[in-house]
Amino acid sequence: MMVRIFDTTLRDGEQTPGVSLTPNDKLEIARKLDELGVDVIEAGSAITSKGEREGIKLITKEGLNAEICSFVRALPIDIDAALECDVDSVHLVVPTSPIHMKYKLRKTEDEVLESALKAVEYAKEHGLIVELSAEDATRSDVNFLIKLFNEGEKVGADRVCVCDTVGVLTPQKSVELFKKITENVNLPVSVHCHNDFGMATANTCSAVLGGAVQCHVTVNGIGERAGNASLEEVVTALKILYGYDTKIKMEKLYEVSRIVSRLMKLPVPPNKAIVGDNAFAHEAGIHVDGLIKNTETYEPIKPEMVGNRRRIILGKHSGRKALKYKLDLMGIDVSEDQLNIIYERVKEFGDLGKYISDADLLAIVREVTGRVVEEKIKLDELTVVSGNKITPIASVKLHYIGEDITLIETAYGVGPVDAAINAVRKAISGVADVKLEEYRVEAIGGGTDALIEVVVKLRKGTEIVEVRKSDADIIRASVDAVMEGINMLLN
Repeated sequence: MMVRIFDTTLRDGEQTPGVSLTPNDKLEIARKLDELGVDVIEAGSAITSKGEREGIKLITKEGLNAEICSFVRALPIDIDAALECDVDSVHLVVPTSPIHMKYKLRKTEDEVLESALKAVEYAKEHGLIVELSAEDATRSDVNFLIKLFNEGEKVGADRVCVCDTVGVLTPQKSVELFKKITENVNLPVSVHCHNDFGMATANTCSAVLGGAVQCHVTVNGIGERAGNASLEEVVTALKILYGYDTKIKMEKLYEVSRIVSRLMKLPVPPNKAIVGDNAFAHEAGIHVDGLIKNTETYEPIKPEMVGNRRRIILGKHSGRKALKYKLDLMGIDVSEDQLNIIYERVKEFGDLGKYISDADLLAIVREVTGRVVEEKIKLDELTVVSGNKITPIASVKLHYIGEDITLIETAYGVGPVDAAINAVRKAISGVADVKLEEYRVEAIGGGTDALIEVVVKLRKGTEIVEVRKSDADIIRASVDAVMEGINMLLN
């Protein structure tokens, strides 16, 4: 069976507190969602603002394969705003629970039903596909839901949706509810789950078992409060655990996850299922020993299947085999004696409670073997200007040693650190496509002159390195970390 994917990253996902996308940001994400293979892109809520309509219009003009949808209330003004954006469909949402009807709408069931049907008729008269959605459906009278959906079909609704608005479903109740609705409603039924109790993925999959044929999801599970059902979790679970197919190109999941994370400025938790950096990371010696023999011992799927990669993390739980495997993956060959010395150093770091990054390991290897890693790009000059009445701007001069080329660039940023890193990345853009995956300040001591530890993760293709640098100057620590990471990736 083929399950349709309705992606609401650009609507419900953007309602994550603190997130606001520009029209061009929305377009970039929409392009990636279309490449990923989603069936429907809910591009936003057209009535929200002029900027929101501009973003939706950019998407509808792009000629994407996916159906482009706008969220609307049961109001002609909302539908008119969606029509102005030339969308294919509307996600027409009607509150149906007693608590919503009484306190939010102050309407009776009959009044809600009447306004919903008028809105469906109005949208259909204007040539739109209509998905009639029951908000807070899981706290509603199921007989009222069935009546709403069947009456909606009579006036032209194309699909219906059951929303678990506050995440109170359980997998067992989900199966039962969707079986009852699909047995009594002829239209295709969608499921829209929130993650308030951490069960959005499980409830969504259970809804499919109960007869739902379309899942509402967001990339990385973002959304209001605890978020929505996670696109990457749902499609992977449906395929691997339940045997359902979707049109999603699963090898693109990690890439799309990181693009959404970057544009929405929402870091992906390391332990996030499927696309987290720790989803296929291993430290314990017994685990790595099993992986070396057969990756299926500790990995339910191959990381490449979802565009992720295997990572061997070194720490106090690591064994010699893990260290050797990690060095082999990094293309580093050492003697048995050198391996033993490196192993002892790694253990010493681990016992001190330290995480051994790729940069740390390379430093240990250089020290033990006496090897010098070639510095391909060197920072010659860094200038940063910032103030309360000036947009932060930075200029850098880099020396590309291999080609004996001087690279000079200037860039603005939201702050001096952002400007400095932007200038470095801009300068090397013609040499290497290196992306900043993560930036964080991890340790700050007391006092204004305290040492600051900066951690950056950089990616080039599928290769990722993590570098830590300490300095009393946060700008210098940040740039030094980025420069070291760039040289590691180029080597």
